Parts: sequence; C-alpha cells; structure tokens
Amino acid sequence: MSPRPRKASDEDVAAAAVRVMRRVGPDELTLAAIAAEAGVTAGALVQRFGSRRALLAWLAEAAAASAPDLGQIYRKKHATAIAALFEYALCFADMAPSPDALARSLAYLHNDLTDPVLRRHLVSQARGGRASLTRLIREARDHGELRRTTNVHALVNLVEAVMSGSLMAWVVHREGTARERLRADTRTLLNPYLTLRGRRAVERRL
Repeated sequence: MSPRPRKASDEDVAAAAVRVMRRVGPDELTLAAIAAEAGVTAGALVQRFGSRRALLAWLAEAAAASAPDLGQIYRKKHATAIAALFEYALCFADMAPSPDALARSLAYLHNDLTDPVLRRHLVSQARGGRASLTRLIREARDHGELRRTTNVHALVNLVEAVMSGSLMAWVVHREGTARERLRADTRTLLNPYLTLRGRRAVERRL
C-alpha cells in the first residue's frame, strides 16, 4: 500500500509559493511548480484552491491581514520605536536581493494593480502598513526620539515614498545593495526630525 500523500499546511503552501515567486515571474508561475516546492501534488493544490489566481488572492489576503501587526513585530525586537521604524523601512530591501528579483516583484505588483481582486487586497495591505508606520512614528515622537513638532501624517507619507522610491533608484543605478541604499535614504529623510535621543538610538541600531 502506497503512503497517503502529505497534506501541506497553509504555512507550507505560502512559504513554497513565495520561494517560487522569488525565482520566477508571473508568466512562469504555475500551481505545479508551487506544489513541487511544497512537496505535494499539483492536484492537491487544484482541489484546494481551484486556480493559480485563487491561490495568489489567498496569499494577498493573508499578507493584508498581517500588515497591521508588522510594525509591532519589529517594535518587540528593539528598545526604541525609532529603531523599529528603521527596521520596518529596511524590510523593503527583502524584495531586492538582486535587480532581477526586484524586476520580478514589480511584475507581480503590476498584476496586483490591474486585477480587481488582488488590488483590493493590495490596498488593504497598504493601509495596514500605513497604520503600523503611524504607530511607530507617533510613539517615537511621544517618547522624544523625534521632534515634538513632527507632523506624523506627513512623515508617514515621506517614509512610504522613500521605501518604494529608493528601490526604484537603486535598480536603475545599481550602486551598492538595495539595503545600503534604503538605509542611507531613510537616514537622510529622518535626520532633520531626530532629537539627540533619537540620533543615539539610530546610531546603536546602525
């Protein structure tokens, strides 16, 4: 008697899909490739999700649900909110271990922007991320790491712009690593807002 096929957990399938998506673009992504990565049959994923698009929508929904908690995950790792804010900004560099990897991420983003279902989850994820940034920046201001006059809403918008804009500049110029570019640009952005306490916290973080 042959052994029963292994049933992959949600975490297994999600992790497998992310690994495959880092290697191939949307045109090459298949349920078969994800199933092979997860160690299950393609039929099992078809039965579970129905289609590749449905699996991508499931991934996008999960990412949107976790976005509001991301800032707190980083906050628990650091003694200060400003250090957690830096860590949050630098996580964007994970999309760009190489220029090709970032190009693939942008191709998936194009799908997210043009598919109505995926876009809905993308907007929800972005709003959750903005809420995380807002909490970190407000805490940093209230704890004296940022100047008391800091406009939290305006700074959230600027941090969002740097997080995405730095990656685009890096992939064009390709000077250093994406993480180095993002770290330098985030520091340049925050410098005018930092108090002495904030500067010391950032120096310890860097």
